Amino acid sequence: MYLYNSATHKKEEFKTHTPGRVEMYTCGPTVYHFAHIGNLRSYIMEDVLEKYLRAAGFDVNRVMNITDVGHLASDADTGEDKMLKGAKREHKSVMEIAQFYTDAFFEDCRKLNIKRPDVVQPATGCIDEYIRIISKLVDTGYAYAAGGNVYFDTSKLARYYIFNDHDEDDLAVGVREGVEEDVNKRSKNDFVLWFTKSKFEDQALKWDSPWGVGYPGWHIECSGISMKYNGEYLDLHCGGVDNAFPHHTNEIAQSESYLGHPWCPQWFHVHHLNTPEGKMSKSKGEFLTVSLLEKEGYDPLAYRYFCLQSHYRKALVFTWENLDNAAAAYTKLLGRIAALVPGGEVDQAVYDEQYEKFLQKMGNDLNTSMGVTAVFDALKLKTGDATKLALIGAYDGVLSLSLLEKAAALREKAAQTVQAGTADYSVTGEGDPAIDALVLQRYEAKKAKNFAEADRIRDDLKAQGIEVTDVKGGAVWKRI
Repeated sequence: MYLYNSATHKKEEFKTHTPGRVEMYTCGPTVYHFAHIGNLRSYIMEDVLEKYLRAAGFDVNRVMNITDVGHLASDADTGEDKMLKGAKREHKSVMEIAQFYTDAFFEDCRKLNIKRPDVVQPATGCIDEYIRIISKLVDTGYAYAAGGNVYFDTSKLARYYIFNDHDEDDLAVGVREGVEEDVNKRSKNDFVLWFTKSKFEDQALKWDSPWGVGYPGWHIECSGISMKYNGEYLDLHCGGVDNAFPHHTNEIAQSESYLGHPWCPQWFHVHHLNTPEGKMSKSKGEFLTVSLLEKEGYDPLAYRYFCLQSHYRKALVFTWENLDNAAAAYTKLLGRIAALVPGGEVDQAVYDEQYEKFLQKMGNDLNTSMGVTAVFDALKLKTGDATKLALIGAYDGVLSLSLLEKAAALREKAAQTVQAGTADYSVTGEGDPAIDALVLQRYEAKKAKNFAEADRIRDDLKAQGIEVTDVKGGAVWKRI
């Protein structure tokens, strides 16, 4: 497998510290509000990556944090704690907010077929790990106490910026409105490991530490949680591209200074989901959620399909029209799969050859659009339906679009529709209830003067190689 590595800015062969084993870490959500569908794009692509690695024969240990403390609004060391902000907004405790939105996040994941990671760890459960790491960083001179807080000293590093080239003089302090320079920092690039002098008198969560009562900074949690569950050598770190700086940059700084050796060689960043107005954000008022998509009548898996049609390293533009197109293509694909007849023998030679091609295509920097194309290619193969269905099921073990399950449901519904029949219309064909049902649905649409739907069904049948001839009192169809 070859993956683009954000740390080296090139595509590289994927290798692991222990052959056959992948220690994988995913930056999880800050659970102060619902996840918007831009956030969830990252988790969809990381889910596909994990499932691909397993399909390719790797033993994967995937760890995810849940940020329930320490994440300030600026993503650095300024602004209000996001958890406290959520608690104030809803007049609940921080932990009530954390539990509610953690549950909501994983419910969204369930609807999108995103597998729950092997380890899910709330940040508040690893305070001892953070204190242990920070203590060593202080003892070895990589961190210092000032003004009551503990800071990481970036001047001790030979190289701080990993993912982008920066000119330190160009990094303005206080560029966000209302942000003031932290006078306790020796350098503007230094970052907080532990807060004891909080800017917020009513900070809800605090713990004893060698530096006084306080709470951890946001960046230290991922290092601590990963070291606890992935060990000292991490193979693959994932997150949204907006995490690259400062969050992932700071993770590398503190982790490698603590460990004394390289920490994670491979970094996987998913690019933004944008609207025509720009980057999707929770700060812009109403934002798009899975629940909103459902309210508007969309299957959440149509959104997953929409994401898989694009490459993870390209910004993806969301519009309702784009989602409509993806939903129509997804529905059409399910209809074509539903037309396949289950049962019979699988041609193992064809299966093995095609599945290997699928893995090779997907293994080229997680090319999900080629993975989706492979499903359509399977439908065109000169082989039996049993082999086609077996291949589509195997591909869907990585893509997770519920293709076989939803196609089976369509097939069952079609059979029931045909059995119910209609008094003034009969369908004669080649014994395929799914096609019979589509022909009957076309008739019902024409009868209701819904000619656009009738034309859509006609085009769908034509794409499947079905010729329909209208006759008195019904229709006859055949494959051509």
